[in-house]
Amino acid sequence: MGGMAVGLHTLDDFDLRGKKVLLRADINSPLDPMSGEILDTSRIKGYVQTLERLKDSKVILIAHQSRPGKGDFTTLRRHSEVLNRLVKGRVSYIDDVFGSCAKKGIDSLSPGEVLVLENMRFCSEEVSKRICGRPPIEQAKTHLVRRLSSYVDFYVNDAFAVSHRAQPSVVGFPMVLPCCIGPSMEREITALTKVLKSKETPKVFALGGAKADDSFLITKNVLLKGVADKVLLSGVAALIFLMASGKDIGSANRDMVKDLGYNELVSEAGELLKRFKGQIELPVDLAFEDNGGRSEASVDGFPDKKALDIGAETMKVFSKAIKDASVVIAKGPAGVFEINGFGLGTESILQSIADSKSLSVIGGGHLTTVAKRAGLRDKISYIGSGGGATVSFLSDQPLPGIEVMKKSGGGEQ
Repeated sequence: MGGMAVGLHTLDDFDLRGKKVLLRADINSPLDPMSGEILDTSRIKGYVQTLERLKDSKVILIAHQSRPGKGDFTTLRRHSEVLNRLVKGRVSYIDDVFGSCAKKGIDSLSPGEVLVLENMRFCSEEVSKRICGRPPIEQAKTHLVRRLSSYVDFYVNDAFAVSHRAQPSVVGFPMVLPCCIGPSMEREITALTKVLKSKETPKVFALGGAKADDSFLITKNVLLKGVADKVLLSGVAALIFLMASGKDIGSANRDMVKDLGYNELVSEAGELLKRFKGQIELPVDLAFEDNGGRSEASVDGFPDKKALDIGAETMKVFSKAIKDASVVIAKGPAGVFEINGFGLGTESILQSIADSKSLSVIGGGHLTTVAKRAGLRDKISYIGSGGGATVSFLSDQPLPGIEVMKKSGGGEQ
């Protein structure tokens, strides 16, 4: 019983031959802004093994690409073409989610064939804040779940990267269909559970990126639960904590924190700094753009410039903390690595992780891109597919997409 180790049913526990299987996948990929071509197909390639396991079933693949309002929010036609080349012509695509065309396409499937439905997020119920805040049993009442579940026999969630999202395609279907997790999700949970349960210390979290609320929640969680011995902060979260510690980081950075809607986090950051004295490591210097080049200054009286990266002194401090660690978990870049000259902090953190003897995990996303570019991928113990989901799991936060699988009995309806 493969998945019972993690308390969840897996494909080993069911006979799905000839069944119509609804597979929630994560094939969200970076696109060329001009041509719309897929720049990195690795997420799509990751599903070849899952489809091989389901080769005797009729597979209906559901997924998303980006989110409404963003430039790369588009159809899954190109994704299905890539998948079709990878599994030798067994894949078709339909530009419908739960209408009559989708039903017709599903009904005409033969075992071994795969039908990719349209981008789930084209359906307003999938992204509605009012719906996503509701319990799974309520989300199961959406048109999306009611209609689509009536066309299929079984639900498989093999999209770990979206399992921290409470959305109908993630938490609604397990309420009304027998279900289990897929092989790539099983691998991810098994690997991450090993890291989370590891008794080795010190355990260090290095958190960066622009999503300061994520970093904030994780910092709070891992320190309160005693999961982390130390948290190294960079990115926007570092600016919030620096403000809370009374540093003058310049009005450009104060305004940015305010414009991003993070001002209310400053006082709470101050509380955390007091409560976990010495466990939250903040930058001592930051980098900014000066006459088209990179300049650095101490966080004591920082110039009125946007901070774009951590500085050289901070890199030394962070590097030592990482090299002394037994377990390192990193999420988000240390700076705006897309701007030439401001990827140094992120590269330095990844290089320190690669040089250390620690068990290391990076949470996918931007860090994977930089690690790949710097040729460090093979020196990191585990690269999560999940970005926010990976780090949420490692900070011992329940993931809605996994919790609902446990509650629904993994299929024992």
